[in-house]
Amino acid sequence: MKEQNYYKEFVEFLRKKNLKLTKQRKIIVDAILNSQEHFNVDILYEQIKKKYKNVSKSTIYRTMPLLIESGLLKQSLRCQAKEHYEHLHGEGFHIHFVCEKCGKIIEEQSAEIESLISMLALNDNFVIKDTIVAVKGLCSDCADKDKES
Repeated sequence: MKEQNYYKEFVEFLRKKNLKLTKQRKIIVDAILNSQEHFNVDILYEQIKKKYKNVSKSTIYRTMPLLIESGLLKQSLRCQAKEHYEHLHGEGFHIHFVCEKCGKIIEEQSAEIESLISMLALNDNFVIKDTIVAVKGLCSDCADKDKES
């Protein structure tokens, strides 16, 4: 049911820009809403092309700014020289642990860190618009491999 609301919001956003929800845009939105992971355009394209041959990578690149501007998607971080995105439905505050070796992104919820950031912002009369917290290091698999070598 929530996904329908996101479609409605995106369709309304497109209408205000005199654009339409084309078949290709719908396929892209479906793929994003069905994804539970962070992704870059290459990953999204690979997922889509398994089922649909008529969505090009350039169409995805052209659609990404619309999805971001509409509030359906956000650019969450840069990893392995590529922009990574995540959809915003069902997402609360979380921290990204990013493996510098393999690019794996692990999310962890933390009300304590969210509260601390809010308190620090309040102390400085800073108005938070968005929060992206990324910690770089090695995932357990890559750390284990480093120990073995």
